[in-house]
Amino acid sequence: MIPTSLAEVTAAVRGRLVGADPAATVTGAVEFDSRLVRPGGLFVAFLGEQVDGHDYAATARAAGAVATMGTRELPGEPMILVADARDAMADLARALVPRLPGLCVVGVTGSSGKTTTKDLLAQLLGRLGATVAPPGSFNNELGLPHTVLKAGTGTRYLVLEMGARGLGHIRYLCSIARPRLGVVLNVGVSHIGEFGSQERIGQAKGELVEALDTDGVAVLNADDPRVRAMAGRTAGQVLLVGEAPEAAYRAVDVRVDGRGRASYRLCTPAGEVPVALAVPGRHQVGNTLAAAAVAAWCGLPLADLGAALGDLRLVSTRRMDVFTRADGVTVIDDSYNANPASMAVALRALADVGTGGRRAAVLGYMAELGPHERDGHEQTGRLAAQLGIDRLIVVGDNAAAIHHGAVAVSGWGGVSELVVDQDEATGRIRGWLRPGDVVLVKGSRYRTWQVADALRGPTVGSPDTAGDRPAGTTGSAPTAPEVAG
Repeated sequence: MIPTSLAEVTAAVRGRLVGADPAATVTGAVEFDSRLVRPGGLFVAFLGEQVDGHDYAATARAAGAVATMGTRELPGEPMILVADARDAMADLARALVPRLPGLCVVGVTGSSGKTTTKDLLAQLLGRLGATVAPPGSFNNELGLPHTVLKAGTGTRYLVLEMGARGLGHIRYLCSIARPRLGVVLNVGVSHIGEFGSQERIGQAKGELVEALDTDGVAVLNADDPRVRAMAGRTAGQVLLVGEAPEAAYRAVDVRVDGRGRASYRLCTPAGEVPVALAVPGRHQVGNTLAAAAVAAWCGLPLADLGAALGDLRLVSTRRMDVFTRADGVTVIDDSYNANPASMAVALRALADVGTGGRRAAVLGYMAELGPHERDGHEQTGRLAAQLGIDRLIVVGDNAAAIHHGAVAVSGWGGVSELVVDQDEATGRIRGWLRPGDVVLVKGSRYRTWQVADALRGPTVGSPDTAGDRPAGTTGSAPTAPEVAG
């Protein structure tokens, strides 16, 4: 964070300073987990469902925090008292962004792929200057200001992932740090149970390009009609990306190798360059095109772009993490989250991996689909069968429609099985796998990751040792709330 006095922080958040020197300066990061506090930092205390961050203010001060920002006074602790800690973080971020000279803010949204694309963008823009991007999926009203406050006077690019669970959410995030470039990847059915319709999801995602000024740039997926239509909703320049002929940044001659990695010829207004991706999945073509358009607009020369795209790696965990074990079994851990669109691209990636062995998928429940829940699950099962997946293990009764969709496909030569939980799924898949096989693990934050973790350990045929390791931290202050879509 920019060095800021407690008096300035207090004014920005409309708070009240108690027991602290107004001239004391915050020189470190703003953190809501006391374990992450470093000397010169500011600790933000939240009242969570299981822990009260105020109980850890003394711990944060011992670690070097200049003060704690919270909602109740603590005897003996330097405090900035506010009405709402989350709103205060947003207010502080909003106040400090204008003090960052030459900062270029890039916003990324979409129903799927935004975390990966955010990571790809950060790698490309890092070649041009100091870049700040959030870890994982810090994409909501807490995670976004937390990321903004990581930026300093030397930061040139700030890449922000923007999620939404309703109309107005992205508009609010853009009010904290107005983007110069806005990337919209797709409009799917993630969280459709909350939005009510795909049209409303598109309306929400388009709030990103509506926030752009006339000197801004909207990077839009030309292959998604709902995204492409957003060109009429922005005052900024429009850059289309995709495989459509009219895309300014276009992939042609797309090929996928036996490891599921795509290569293509990148056609741009400045010329063409070959690209060979190291990240698995054909769907990464679209993600890398969006990242390439932003990087090129920001000044990365075409001569460097092809090699830079080939050097990209996946950063955030449990997203198309492909590893091959010592016994020759390949595992695709895509267990972070799931919706029908991301399930489809993951299953196609599984089908593209040509090891000569059999293919299996361990699939879990997809949440927040509302009235589309049964259809979404059945479609996933049908696609698995149509792609010729050899073995399908569906975890839990709430995901049973995946199983029913698969077995209803006439002529499918594979086998589908419905199991009660992750432990049973792990035992069944371990007993079936043999060297050369490939298995995909994916679900909607329903502990399906336990199966992937178990498969990282003992080799095929071993007893079930699936653990119960938590997916997130359980520290002294709440982690970011459930990420938005």
